[in-house]
Amino acid sequence: MAKLSPMQTDFPRTHIPRKRFGQHFLHDAGIIRRIVQAIGPREDQAIVEIGPGEGALTLPVLREARHLTVIELDRDLAPRLAALAEGIGRIEVINADVLTVDLTGLAAGRPLRVIGNLPYNISTPILFHCLEHADAIADMHFMLQKEVVERMAAPPGSKTYGRLSVMLQLVCQVEPLLDVPPGAFRPPPKVDSQVVRVTPLPAPERPAPDLHTAIDRVVRAAFGQRRKTVANALGTLLPAARIEAAGIDPRSRAEQLPPGAYVALAGQL
Repeated sequence: MAKLSPMQTDFPRTHIPRKRFGQHFLHDAGIIRRIVQAIGPREDQAIVEIGPGEGALTLPVLREARHLTVIELDRDLAPRLAALAEGIGRIEVINADVLTVDLTGLAAGRPLRVIGNLPYNISTPILFHCLEHADAIADMHFMLQKEVVERMAAPPGSKTYGRLSVMLQLVCQVEPLLDVPPGAFRPPPKVDSQVVRVTPLPAPERPAPDLHTAIDRVVRAAFGQRRKTVANALGTLLPAARIEAAGIDPRSRAEQLPPGAYVALAGQL
């Protein structure tokens, strides 16, 4: 994991977005202002930005927070960010894949606030990576594909309710904030986007750590065959009697069960 300091400034003014990194750079000043207002950064907070790109969100947040850590995979963008921050505040640039970064270590005992315009091609793995560090995170503000946010916030019974909905809602409160049209980016993506606030629940309200693996197994199995009844989908994991013991009708389908039901099923494992 490489850390950079302000030094390299001999780079072109305009960075060419790279498809392999899923780069779409936010440029709409009004949208940026609303996102910063939603975040409400302060000087006494530990803030980490994932995928800062050209710094559209980085710089206005840095003006308020005075110190910011950013995680950027693109080696061409990392030195740009360090140089742009000069005279605004102190910035630490970590040139790495965020999935390899220990967010709990970055928090260093302080509640971490995580922000970012996430690459849409790996947004779900990044969300799950953040969930692994929920104990160290105060809140998250992310720009995501609108369809992903709808799945994150979907209630039981809806067509978009699935594994992502359950796993996130067991650990966090999900609050969609504002829509962002394709024209707010360079280049424009082919989808609408949305900003979402994700706030980890207090530890006592989250499933016990020793249930995490069992919950993941149950949820994967249930939604892996969502057209089947729970009894059929979980046939290799739990017999119908154990499903009933969890207080669940074996004839139910995966999308009908609230997140808490999966904790009860995991307990039967």
